[in-house]
Amino acid sequence: MSSPRFASITWPLFRIVVGLLFACHGVASLFGLLGGARGTGEPLQAGVWPGWYAAVIQLVCGLLVMIGLFTRPAAILASGSMAYAYFVVHQPDGLMPIENGGVTPALYAWSFLLIAASGAGQWSVDTLISSRRAGPDVAGEAV
Repeated sequence: MSSPRFASITWPLFRIVVGLLFACHGVASLFGLLGGARGTGEPLQAGVWPGWYAAVIQLVCGLLVMIGLFTRPAAILASGSMAYAYFVVHQPDGLMPIENGGVTPALYAWSFLLIAASGAGQWSVDTLISSRRAGPDVAGEAV
């Protein structure tokens, strides 16, 4: 039986961590940091399809999801890019992610789909913006 007691804390933490980890993949591939592209220590060559574009999506969407800004569209784009990576790069090598090396893209695809469906939750820029648009609450104080 699940309890919503901690959901208001764990959900934003999940979103933040997934976004941060995804952005790290982009940083590695675009700038050669954190081990570089595919662990080579080097960045990907700019403009090379699909790797460089995937890295841009990883960095931008990861940061957007992490801070909770345009969370749903960013998560949809991130999920789609990981589904593409799974089916085009990994799935031809075997049916199951454990046998084709596609566990990471599969987990990211489903995690971002969940984030897109559920929204940012608290501790997000999206929530801050929507609370400011809503104006003062019933007691006359800012939300």
